[in-house]
Amino acid sequence: MNKKVIINIGRQIGSGGRIIAAKLAERFGCKLYDKELLNMAARESGFSEKFFEQNDEKENFMKNFFHIHLPFLSDGSFYSTAFSQENLYKFQSDAIRKAADEGNCVFVGRTADYVLRDRKECVNIFITGDIDDRIKRVCNRRGCDRATARKLILKGEEERSGYYNFFTGKKWGSADSYDLCVNSSRLGIEATADYLAGFIDERLKLLPQDFVKEGGEK
Repeated sequence: MNKKVIINIGRQIGSGGRIIAAKLAERFGCKLYDKELLNMAARESGFSEKFFEQNDEKENFMKNFFHIHLPFLSDGSFYSTAFSQENLYKFQSDAIRKAADEGNCVFVGRTADYVLRDRKECVNIFITGDIDDRIKRVCNRRGCDRATARKLILKGEEERSGYYNFFTGKKWGSADSYDLCVNSSRLGIEATADYLAGFIDERLKLLPQDFVKEGGEK
């Protein structure tokens, strides 16, 4: 594969989306960005990474600010003009664009499909899964019972969809927002990753030849 590629993965909680994203990153020689984006955004903004982590993919995270002490500002400074929900989103969006400029990428969530909507080399995918499978994965990952796992899924997805819908004006998980939506429960994680790799291969064949791996668009 000698064309530049940017793969944006939206995912339901417990769908195995991040595992699939990692497999696609390995397959296509991409750098995987998930939590790493929070660190990049923190460096650019002057806020600590912990602040971004606590408010990751949450639409109404600014309401939590009044419960947060100033040490969350990494350099001890505070600029009220910069501290807004929109500007914090901008810091993360700038980090996404910067990473995309540097080479082949797989982005997990964080509205990367919207931020990079003008990039022809993007492939936008949404991964879902049957609720029972998703509950089992969350139980295994968090060491909790099924009732707790279901609550975590519902709460997390309410926050995630609200964040996506608010900043993009689109609907999280809707087929209209992506190139392909797939249920990982149908084939399993490994086969779903293989299926998506085949789709991406075919999609890349349609890109102009001047989208190359190292240089992007000439």
